[in-house]
Amino acid sequence: MKPAEDFLLKLENKLKAKAFRTIELLAEFGPELREPFSKKIKGYSGLFELRIKQGSNIFRLFYFFEKERVVIITSGFVKKKQKTDKDELVRAFKLMKTYKGE
Repeated sequence: MKPAEDFLLKLENKLKAKAFRTIELLAEFGPELREPFSKKIKGYSGLFELRIKQGSNIFRLFYFFEKERVVIITSGFVKKKQKTDKDELVRAFKLMKTYKGE
């Protein structure tokens, strides 16, 4: 999705490389990918976060599955606090619902 693409393109090269390596893991393992790389978001049915860390930089990509193995990445953000920003979660959930026509 466009918000995820925009986010990824703005990352510096090292972070971008780490993000794409983690996305490749998701492509390889699909729904079987678990922590520390992936985590289901409680309270947001069907939404997951891809957890990426490069040095002191921590960021998340939100995604969901379309037809079991097709991954749709909705958006991403740089994590600056211990808890995930609720606004980012709501945004990702709305993008997922819009994509699914719900």
